[in-house]
Amino acid sequence: MNTVGQEGSAPKRRHRLLRHVAAIALSAGLLAAFAADAQSVGTLKPELAAKVRSAVAEVIARTHVPGMQVGIVQDGKIAYVEAFGYARLSPPQPVSVAMHFAVGSISKQFTVAAVMLLQQQGKLSIDDPVSKWFPELTRSREVTLRNLMSHTSGYEDYAPQDYTIPKWTQPSAADAIVHEWATKPLDFDPGTEYQYSNTNFNIVGLIVQKVTGQPFWAFLKAHVLDPVGLANVIDLDSQHDRLEPTGYFQHALGPLRPALMEAPGWYFADGEMAMPVSDLLKWDISVINRTLLSAASYAQMEAPTRFRNGVYGTYGLGLSTGATNGHRRISHGGEVGGFVALNVVFPDDRVAVAVLTNQEASAAAKLVGVAITDLLLPPAVGTSAAMSPKDTEKLEAHTREVLSGLQQGHIDRNLFTADANFYFDKTAIEDYASSLGSLGAIHSLHQKSTELRGGMRFSMFTAEFAKGAKVDVSTYWTTEGKIEQFLVGPTS
Repeated sequence: MNTVGQEGSAPKRRHRLLRHVAAIALSAGLLAAFAADAQSVGTLKPELAAKVRSAVAEVIARTHVPGMQVGIVQDGKIAYVEAFGYARLSPPQPVSVAMHFAVGSISKQFTVAAVMLLQQQGKLSIDDPVSKWFPELTRSREVTLRNLMSHTSGYEDYAPQDYTIPKWTQPSAADAIVHEWATKPLDFDPGTEYQYSNTNFNIVGLIVQKVTGQPFWAFLKAHVLDPVGLANVIDLDSQHDRLEPTGYFQHALGPLRPALMEAPGWYFADGEMAMPVSDLLKWDISVINRTLLSAASYAQMEAPTRFRNGVYGTYGLGLSTGATNGHRRISHGGEVGGFVALNVVFPDDRVAVAVLTNQEASAAAKLVGVAITDLLLPPAVGTSAAMSPKDTEKLEAHTREVLSGLQQGHIDRNLFTADANFYFDKTAIEDYASSLGSLGAIHSLHQKSTELRGGMRFSMFTAEFAKGAKVDVSTYWTTEGKIEQFLVGPTS
């Protein structure tokens, strides 16, 4: 349930993977037939629509993502919706614009909207302490609803990984997850730092249930989805069988394989929604027009959070905040097993871009989003938790050693956590070795971003091999120095 597309979580990737890497298991025929179904180009000018299709085709060729839906709002109206590629590879089934794609953590802004409605009704305040509903949680008298929705609570993230760990394949429940993860010591004092945490929004969903006396999804549907006209949104937890596309994942540069989906109970207020891209665009239009909430509520959601020391961050309430090409932006990415999504809104320009894909740990959604944004709003003519140069050098050396071992089909399992060892089963190691082994020795490897999350250090690396191919290496490292995640994929 990571947030690829959240600002800072998935770096802009610019280098093309050499096309001669034969291990990618999509046939030329599948790649050639990337445009599967067009609903309506609407008001988007034909020449601009052609450029959008070209940008999508390039990203599909670079990343080999199986399929995607792409949507654009322009002048406050749906201007473009199109489907590309394949919802299922075997037997081949093209994506259609009517299919539901999981949107992961994009769901969080809908959860915030439910809370803001309750605040407007006088049933709670976002500055109420969590102890009002859950006194048993760690330092709950100090943590507020605002802290939860702005990721400044200090509660550790229960789901930072970009792959499905064994625990998520067993049924659970939001209450059990919260009481396991939000009874641990805080990662920092409330309000002093930002650290993305899905745990926060599970707590928020449970609070909505306590305040309303209704199941979270029932309240969300009746008071948020239905009033905006989102008739095609489904709840992954109870309606998973209605999810038409297969979600995929990839070991290094190996073949695409069906992803492990999360079991019941792991989809809740932090990321339980799936929908066609057109429904997400309707939501974006409601945000632009401010039709569901009061102007004051939208302003609170979209305002960057201020820390106790007076410094402002780049996250509001369920939304990343900032600017792109000089235009005010609110946005969020989302990821659950097999799916990555991106949603970007430029309220002042009455423009929005949404991209939904069916491959986990893929940069395709963000790459398409950036490319379309540059077409619609052309550009005019530091990461947190920085490491010392010495520590960076050590981590790069460690990463190079592990990557080199994977090229040869072996790993030192003592270096990995139980979750990571589960991921690196026989098939995974064979895929890594077969797809990376022929690329030659590692010519260079460097860290390009790092941050703290889920009680671990996330670091993204780019590696270049002797034969010229480049890959990205996405890693999580525990405080004990063990590897919780080590994913390799095409760099772009």
